[in-house]
Amino acid sequence: MDGFAGFPDGKLTLVPVPEAFFSELLPLIDDLVELKVTLHCLWAITQKQGAVRYITEKELAEDDLLMRGLARTHGDGVEGGTAIEKLRYGLERAVARGTLLQVVVQQDGTEKWYFVNGERGRAAVTRIERGEWLPPESKPVRLRVRRPNIFNLYEQNIGLIHSPLLADELRDAERTYPAEWIEEAFRIAVVNNVRKWAYVRGILERWASEGRDRRAADDGRRYADGEYADLVRR
Repeated sequence: MDGFAGFPDGKLTLVPVPEAFFSELLPLIDDLVELKVTLHCLWAITQKQGAVRYITEKELAEDDLLMRGLARTHGDGVEGGTAIEKLRYGLERAVARGTLLQVVVQQDGTEKWYFVNGERGRAAVTRIERGEWLPPESKPVRLRVRRPNIFNLYEQNIGLIHSPLLADELRDAERTYPAEWIEEAFRIAVVNNVRKWAYVRGILERWASEGRDRRAADDGRRYADGEYADLVRR
């Protein structure tokens, strides 16, 4: 084990990390490679400039510090693998968990961009999906956005899927509602600590019938105490 001499004296540069990382995400991460890649991406993306911030797989692979650290890290899914294999494994897990959003760009080859799955990251990916934004230096590209699917979201936020009927219902919901609606409905359920599929489904159904209320993202009490309270008791 290599030692650490401690943080230096004087003023230190601090890195902003959302509180939800420690209260919600960190308890879920059970793989050291995923943890290292996740933390590095959170740090690297905060160092970017501009309204749209992301990191590419190429940039990560060229980061000597990260790659040296991954080379000596043990992970259940990539035991004995190379540093680049561990990087891709960590990114895959972070996308599947819902920490990062992945955009696959095809122009002179294939490139992968990663965004933090927060308000700004989701807004950026939505703009990319609609063709409203590309980096200024980009040539015409074909894009494929990969979001966490509904099964990932269910297992990460509610629990294991034991019933084939539930699996069918989740597939039907994924076909019926936009991906960003599904992610937002699960997020509201977590914020209000109502980890029930009936609650998530009810939000989606009411958005479909009444229109999606963006204020719900800012005032979750409406779902817990107001007109959506019946969903909590189901």
